[in-house]
Amino acid sequence: MSIQFDEKAARSLERSYQTPEIAATRQSTLNALGLQPGEHVADMGCGPGFLVAEMADVVGPHGRAVGIDTSANMLALAENRTDGLAQAEIFEADLLHLPFADGEFDALACTQLLLFIKDIPRALSEMHRVLKPGGRLAIIETDWRGVVLNAEDDNLTRRMFAAWDAAAVSPNLPVSLKPALLAAGLENVSVEGVPIINTDFGRDGFSSGMLRGVAKKAQSMGAVSDDEATAWIDDLKAKDADGAYFFCVNRFLFKAVKS
Repeated sequence: MSIQFDEKAARSLERSYQTPEIAATRQSTLNALGLQPGEHVADMGCGPGFLVAEMADVVGPHGRAVGIDTSANMLALAENRTDGLAQAEIFEADLLHLPFADGEFDALACTQLLLFIKDIPRALSEMHRVLKPGGRLAIIETDWRGVVLNAEDDNLTRRMFAAWDAAAVSPNLPVSLKPALLAAGLENVSVEGVPIINTDFGRDGFSSGMLRGVAKKAQSMGAVSDDEATAWIDDLKAKDADGAYFFCVNRFLFKAVKS
């Protein structure tokens, strides 16, 4: 498994991670993990490193906060974001082959990574392996098939999200993740919804960049024409101008413990 981002895509994702909605999702993850000073924690697929830096602040100078990723551009952003935090470490590593000892971590986080992985059992087995007994796991995944969007052309919208769905290796993952966690030997599995709702299409909101990304992906895959992609975004802008814009998608926070 190797998920790569060029510099432009990495910077775009970094901007989306700064939206209030994604900042709130990170806080939900931190709350779920219940980190304590001195603990060792890792973020699987750390991206630009926001969560690693926040974890490092919580575990403090006697703890350890690790981020892993496979994208050189993401790793560079994460290194820069955690510069000066001696307890933070950034590794180029694959979730299916973690370079850590058994039972090395008190807690693990994994956000929007598993949908890009084909071998989910192997990924969960690796996370189970590096957790200590009693260690906590928090996973965030999204059901993109459940997007609610006020768009004029329903057929075009379906084609847009069908292309987005096809770009994922394990789409619609939330429906099967709980039994997969149990099969991996994790216990006390619980699930809660973490919805993202936008009622304007402003650049400061999550859905603005996300939907532009959906249109670009569908366009690049040949699922829609250039004119259709432009018309779709123009329609959303018009809805926004009329006060009729509405977007909602459910993210799901899965919590589990290693016995």
